[in-house]
Amino acid sequence: MRGWWWRETTGLVLPVSCAGCGGPREQVCPACEAELTGSGPRGVLPRPAPAGLPEVYAAAPYAGPVRSLLLAHKERGALALARPLGVALAGAVEAAAAPCEAFGPVPLLLVPVPSSRRAVRARGHDPTRRIALAAAGRLRRAGRAARVVPVLRHGRPVADQSQLGARGRFANLAGALELVPGGARLLAAGRVVLVDDLMTTGASLAEAARVVGAVRPPTAVRPGPPSAGRRHPPAVVHPPFTAPPCAGDAVRGRHGPPAAAVVASSLSSFE
Repeated sequence: MRGWWWRETTGLVLPVSCAGCGGPREQVCPACEAELTGSGPRGVLPRPAPAGLPEVYAAAPYAGPVRSLLLAHKERGALALARPLGVALAGAVEAAAAPCEAFGPVPLLLVPVPSSRRAVRARGHDPTRRIALAAAGRLRRAGRAARVVPVLRHGRPVADQSQLGARGRFANLAGALELVPGGARLLAAGRVVLVDDLMTTGASLAEAARVVGAVRPPTAVRPGPPSAGRRHPPAVVHPPFTAPPCAGDAVRGRHGPPAAAVVASSLSSFE
């Protein structure tokens, strides 16, 4: 009752309108929230698809109210929208992880595609990471072990993607991301799902998958040869990386090939 009273009172002083359709008295009206989650997540594929793009699931097409909600959160600082956007992303994450469920449940590791430092400074927040945290919270409340592991970062400056076409985006991001120190150890703890708010060409997700797929977790220990009466510390063996079929290998210290989940994708990628 108190929360309702506060929302109604503040709405009189600071009028609230739906960020999706502009309707009154709701930051996200039921109809626009249904646009985010009503149709359920689906597999999407941009055309042309970049090499190395993982299997991607999106909650909704990037159009109409969904586009308005994402822009309001990302560019206009409507931070409360992270909750409904996180609900939509959580559904896409579950769909991305579902093919591996036959191997038994393992923790879900949500790896956000990082924004550039310049973009974070300009916006005052990292929208993808904020939505990922909301999605992980939603999954945990539903009984799934899930957490956000921000192990990717930009290793070099990149140009503004909004001014580039598909080929330009692929070239702009090729080799741009890297793993933070200690990231490989974190990635071995569960099923990796790369997450982003939006997929257009797939360039960002393909680059993120390249970095994550190159990780070679330790799988064996080989004792070093004795010398002068003392033993060398055991040497960790890193065999050539071959992506295991699914998340069951994560329990034994390896992660399967990453999947990916986004809130929205271009309309053409649903066809």
